[in-house]
Amino acid sequence: METVTIDNRSDFALWAIERAKLVVSEEGTALALAARDMDDAAIGVAGNALGQAIADAMLEVYDGLMNGATED
Repeated sequence: METVTIDNRSDFALWAIERAKLVVSEEGTALALAARDMDDAAIGVAGNALGQAIADAMLEVYDGLMNGATED
């Protein structure tokens, strides 16, 4: 994953949009397919993976903010 510099709200918004697109394309597809197939076990696995990807993205930006605060 490449490093992105976020200097303002607009930069953050663009990062969030791109990250959300990536999460949905990677994890949302599996969830949609499981729902289409009415596979409860697969829905649970895919739903958990989607939730984990969202949490990972939030932690990624938090870690970046914390690293930026300590570099000053």
